Amino acid sequence: MRQWNKSLVWFRRDLRDFDHAALHHALVRSRQVYCVFVFDTGILEPLREGSLTFDRRVAFIHDAVAGLQRALRALGGELLVRHGRASEIVPALAAELGAEAVYANRDYEPQAVARDQQVAEQLHADGRHWQVFKDQVIFDTDEVLTGSVKPYSVFTPYKRAWLRRLHDDDLSALTPHLVESYKASFACPAEVFRLPCPSLEEMGFASAKPGSMHVSNGMGGGARLLQDFGARMQHYDKERDFPALDATSHLSVHLRFGTVSIRYLVQRAVDAIRSGEGGRGAQTWLSELIWREFYAMILHHYPRVVEQAFKPSYDAIEWEQGKEAARLFRAWCDGQTGYPLVDAAMAQINQTGFMHNRLRMVSASFLVKDLGIDWRWGERYFARRLIDFELASNNGGWQWVASSGCDAQPYFRVFNPITQSKKFDPEGAFIRCYLPQLAQLDNNAIHAPWQAPAEALAKARVQLGVDYPAPIVAHEEVRQKTLARYAVVKNWK
Repeated sequence: MRQWNKSLVWFRRDLRDFDHAALHHALVRSRQVYCVFVFDTGILEPLREGSLTFDRRVAFIHDAVAGLQRALRALGGELLVRHGRASEIVPALAAELGAEAVYANRDYEPQAVARDQQVAEQLHADGRHWQVFKDQVIFDTDEVLTGSVKPYSVFTPYKRAWLRRLHDDDLSALTPHLVESYKASFACPAEVFRLPCPSLEEMGFASAKPGSMHVSNGMGGGARLLQDFGARMQHYDKERDFPALDATSHLSVHLRFGTVSIRYLVQRAVDAIRSGEGGRGAQTWLSELIWREFYAMILHHYPRVVEQAFKPSYDAIEWEQGKEAARLFRAWCDGQTGYPLVDAAMAQINQTGFMHNRLRMVSASFLVKDLGIDWRWGERYFARRLIDFELASNNGGWQWVASSGCDAQPYFRVFNPITQSKKFDPEGAFIRCYLPQLAQLDNNAIHAPWQAPAEALAKARVQLGVDYPAPIVAHEEVRQKTLARYAVVKNWK
């Protein structure tokens, strides 16, 4: 095993100092280890919508980077923080530090793959080495394949194969005490390299106002959420579909930015299953973690899904266009569709940057199959608003709803927003939280106010069209239009 005098660990979506593959291998193989994080303008610039844009993801990352920097300093090291184009900064910094190798954890999104290729080529041209490792998934893109060595396109057989392949070694933390043991390997860069961490304002983003994040930040926040979820895990299968309940883990943003370890999360689920204490809840949660890997595998093998349907026939569908489509889309974005569960879901994402998973399906189905809007419009909107946005999972979820993806729901299945509301928010608690103007309606009327008697609306002080909009479409009517729209799929050749 080759040893280096100096190495540089490039942190990206893995903002933690524990159970970290790249950091682990760099410490084992290097006499001196430097660390860097780059606020990449190639990623940040598209997020800016004007001067001092507030973006929850950027605020979350900024806080997590500050926490990681403090943690590395406590170990005798340092996290160098830069702002600029990462594909240029990382090779240049490696040269300035005299690092013989750059270590990083593998990223699977197309833009990141292209960026990493540029970095690898520049490092090679400079006579340096590029070392990448699996870290954000249990199994890499080619580790779970069919018997004919092809990627799975259906989840259930993928899950079975994934579970068959899983062994305790796959979940072993990468030497938990390694960082402490290798403290001496952390290099403290010369003062000239230790530039102050750029503020959000200096990068063109607004700081988070008190109470605006709605999420526990950093490594400590992820650990607290996992501990809290551990006590609720056994009920996850029964309660996860009810948005008014605190039944989910809330760890998706921490998985997205690596402030928790996927190995440890899966280990917690497996331990709960083996002990019997987690019940079906732990099994269901593990399935959700496997879905995440399934979609990452799909994106890797079929990068065209970023812009195209996984099933090519579905790109023949003619979606609504023009001013009317734009008006309907805006009503959906603003939570003004007249369907309370859909509007409450959109209020949640707009106000908090989070949306409950059941509501992601309901609101997405409404956009695609009630309004006839291209799923790509909704996918892009979620990408802008979700603090836990992950390209593979977001794309996979939208294509599942649109029936155009792998292992998607049948095209003729159309969620009824009223039925979904009555089933998963029976007392209207979630709706009342995000649509306080409907709070005085009774538990029956709140799901479909336009169907309520006039006296009930008057008593609740709800005037349709003033306090709350009338439905912008009639579900049963547009359902027939949807079936006609999707008929092209059956006739496609």
